[in-house]
Amino acid sequence: MEVVQNSEELVNWFRGSAPYINAHRHKTFVLMVGGEAIETDNFQSIINDIALLNSLGVKLVLVHGVRPQIQKQLDFHGHTSQFHNNLRITDDTSLMLIKQAVGAVQIELQARLSMGLANSPMQGAGIHTMISNVITAQPIGVKDGIDYCHAGKIRRIDVAGIKQQLELGAIPVISPLGYSVTGEVFNLLAEEVATQVAISLEADKLIGFCSNQGVLDEQGEVISELLPEQVKQYIEVMENESAQASDTLQFLRAAVAACKAGVSRSHLISYYTDGALLKELFTRDGIGSQIVKESYEQIRTATIDDIGGLLSLIGPLEEQGILVKRSRELLENEIEHFQIVERDGMVIGCAALYPFVDEKVGELACLVSHPEYRRSARADNLVAFIEKRAKKLGLESIFVLTTQSIHWFRERGFRLAEISELPAAKKELYNLKRNSKVLIRKIR
Repeated sequence: MEVVQNSEELVNWFRGSAPYINAHRHKTFVLMVGGEAIETDNFQSIINDIALLNSLGVKLVLVHGVRPQIQKQLDFHGHTSQFHNNLRITDDTSLMLIKQAVGAVQIELQARLSMGLANSPMQGAGIHTMISNVITAQPIGVKDGIDYCHAGKIRRIDVAGIKQQLELGAIPVISPLGYSVTGEVFNLLAEEVATQVAISLEADKLIGFCSNQGVLDEQGEVISELLPEQVKQYIEVMENESAQASDTLQFLRAAVAACKAGVSRSHLISYYTDGALLKELFTRDGIGSQIVKESYEQIRTATIDDIGGLLSLIGPLEEQGILVKRSRELLENEIEHFQIVERDGMVIGCAALYPFVDEKVGELACLVSHPEYRRSARADNLVAFIEKRAKKLGLESIFVLTTQSIHWFRERGFRLAEISELPAAKKELYNLKRNSKVLIRKIR
């Protein structure tokens, strides 16, 4: 019995993920994998998931970090690096040890991505990787009287070279080292490399593996979506709490910069969570935090193409008698009256406005939120949206007919009214058997 249930879950997961498989194919994702992720027991699972994305036709660029590996090298050789403004002052000895750490990590990455053992997720993957010297860098120089030595900043990225590798089906592996036209090597911030690569490629996503699953609210719950300005507030809090920049803080800074420069979505997920990459990309709500240019959940006017989603949303409430039944034909005829909340292609909320212009009043009808999304303020947002539309039409008040949501509307300023207060056309259609309560509110 358990096997059957698991099989059903697998089938349902595949069906649910199908839209995302299609949406992600041929898209370009830049993955930021810090050295901390490489040190975890979950790293092979991350590699397996990268292989799966590659097999699904996603174009991947892998930018890796080496902070803990560098620290191990420094400790082993008894050398200490100084930091200023969270940047490593990279002297000659530090640079030599950084080169060793980068080389070891690159070899490890190539080895993991080359696996093809039978009965493993990597069987038959056939992934090609290319170590890329696509970053031209220059020294930071002297700032605030501090000589950063071999610490550098990005000067140019060979976009054409990266795209050529992607067209060959390879995964470019880019380290936090940059090279100058004079043959010098510079130590760079891995997050800065990932950000600038994503911006230069006009990547569809920047995805960072960090210690945190995402940005947490005051209750410790993951915030699934944030705008750049919201992220800045959390960055300020994290900066005040710690003098040392964590991997999460560094990535959030990178995500804001990427978002402002045109990368539409940046994702923050945990390298400790098995399958975090797949859960984030192939489920509607994901598992981590998205930093987005604009909300991927929007309220808009419904179209004929939304009829199926509307029927699925309101059908259960019609069966319970909470809503008046509407046929497909009726919805098609009245579709211009409906506003919907759409979340990644799924209709998760709706409301309709039927104006009675002569009497300067409108009916708010069919206000519905999907059961899985009722804890947020989507219904309130829909009412506010309907009110704005009503105001543009010159209406002065809106009314609702309801049998079971009386208190919800009362709490939002609607007053109980008499049937006699309804527009004439609506009074003629009033169903006495249904005995709906009438509630009215002046438009604010």
